[in-house]
Amino acid sequence: METEPVKQLDSYELVARPMVMDDIPALHTLSIGVQWPHRPEDWEMLIRLGHGVVAEDAIGRVVGSAMWWPMGPDFARIGMVITTPRLQEQGAARWLMQQIAGSLGSRDRALAATREAFRLYLSLGFRPGATVFQLNGNVAKAPAVVPGARPITAADTASVRALDAAALGAKRREVLDALLTVSKGTVVEREGQVVGYALCRRFGRGHVVGPVVAACDEDALALVAPHVAAHAGQFLRLDTREADGSFRAYLEVSGLSVFDTGTSMSLGRERLQKRPARIYGLASQSLG
Repeated sequence: METEPVKQLDSYELVARPMVMDDIPALHTLSIGVQWPHRPEDWEMLIRLGHGVVAEDAIGRVVGSAMWWPMGPDFARIGMVITTPRLQEQGAARWLMQQIAGSLGSRDRALAATREAFRLYLSLGFRPGATVFQLNGNVAKAPAVVPGARPITAADTASVRALDAAALGAKRREVLDALLTVSKGTVVEREGQVVGYALCRRFGRGHVVGPVVAACDEDALALVAPHVAAHAGQFLRLDTREADGSFRAYLEVSGLSVFDTGTSMSLGRERLQKRPARIYGLASQSLG
């Protein structure tokens, strides 16, 4: 369902229009206002890879946003749905979701809901899934060394793409290739086959590790350990659905604690089924 790109609130009118690169300064201000850590460079990547709308007030101020990213022809991630608290109370976030609904077509959809937006997405038909734990903090000065991974090379690209698609249940080649160009990576190789990978890039207050795709905790630990060690004493973030286990324990011992939580939600086919490899760390809460 798609609604008119104008919404009348109690006190003034909002107009929706397509998001463009020139909106980045205003969008950065908007995300800072809700205490999200995205830098202008992070916004730039998200806009380049996806589609979005902004809400403007009567004097042209950007007061809301909503985005989606194609993950192949039949799946999409939704994110960066931001409004001021007062506007959300007046239905602006629901209206923004309606503005992007038409362009999504019949795609299955997934997102990570904040606690504040959970009820909204539930009312729109999204099903709740696993909790997403945002772990971050300053890495311990001497994090534990876990062997088993090697640096990623260009020759690994095809294998990493295939492994990522198998774990996600969809192909996000454009997103993954963009992440590869700005990240340092590790892979676990067994009998000549890449069975796990992890990427680490600049994001927000420091660096973020993700995606992390592996078949077991042992491989996931080996993949992230070099990135954790490389940022000893520095700020690091990793978003995971792992509620416990050795992978989660290693991160916490290394200095990454729970800063916030969200909820994985989906509309359409369930894609996070049991697979040969799974996503231990998200690329981001927007990109999955």
